[in-house]
Amino acid sequence: MALERDPYDVLGVSRTASDEEIRQAYRALARTHHPDVSTEPDADKKFAEVQEAYELLSDAEKRAAFDRFGKAGPSGFPGGGAPGGGWGGQQVDPSQFSDLFEQMFSGDGGFAGGPRSASRPGPRHGTDVSKNLTVTFQTASLGGTEHLELENGDRVDLKIPAGVEDGAKLRLRGKGGPGVAGGSPGDVIVTISVGGHPYFTRQGLDLMVDIPITIAEAALGTSVRVKLLKGSVDVRIPPGSSSGTRLRVRDQGIETPDGKRGNLIASVEVVAPKNLSDAERITLESLGRDLPDPREGHPGVESVAEQPEA
Repeated sequence: MALERDPYDVLGVSRTASDEEIRQAYRALARTHHPDVSTEPDADKKFAEVQEAYELLSDAEKRAAFDRFGKAGPSGFPGGGAPGGGWGGQQVDPSQFSDLFEQMFSGDGGFAGGPRSASRPGPRHGTDVSKNLTVTFQTASLGGTEHLELENGDRVDLKIPAGVEDGAKLRLRGKGGPGVAGGSPGDVIVTISVGGHPYFTRQGLDLMVDIPITIAEAALGTSVRVKLLKGSVDVRIPPGSSSGTRLRVRDQGIETPDGKRGNLIASVEVVAPKNLSDAERITLESLGRDLPDPREGHPGVESVAEQPEA
């Protein structure tokens, strides 16, 4: 189409606007009037007009010529009639005007007002849109589906793969901003935040859990059942275990869709009893006297004899 309005008016910028101001105005109007977005009945016409205006003003030579000579009308003169007409209001020699516009629109099939095919920018990929989504520890570990509401109000299903980690980015292809000039739409990039769990933490695909045991269980050994994300597993605590002892149960961690599996890592925590009864205290004191001194032979640490109470 031939541009019939002042391109500065079309883009809503002043004649002294910078290249960046022109570019920003074009992007805003192109998004507003894009036929895939706008519901206006004349969206196609407005979008094409914006494209034409930007095509002219984004080209330094075409813009300079327009600022000097004004709009090319049907007869090839500014303003569509005689020299001296048009938006620019300048007097111009017709031969100079024809030579200049022939150079400007070479390859476009002519200049405005005559038959020519309006050039268009090539297809461009739409804008990618960023979103954040928090999922539960269970969903991140085992996988699932989350419902996501997009900027345009659409609701889509986002598949969460098993084993996804905090900060991972998932892509919804074709759900972002609309493409330009027939280009493909952009994507939605979803950044995942993983919620906490009552007793598990994660290191990669490994599940970490603390197991509290009594002093007697630490000395004699015991078995403890740990409830997993699916099912449960019995963990054997060997005799003589101290706080901080780490036990590994293979392949009981998180499993990914490609078959990788983590482990369950159990950390032993020996818990000393509080609020002992007199009988319990006597028993422990007797046991303490009979047990070997754990500090014996330990460099830099030694036992101190208890002083009898006055």
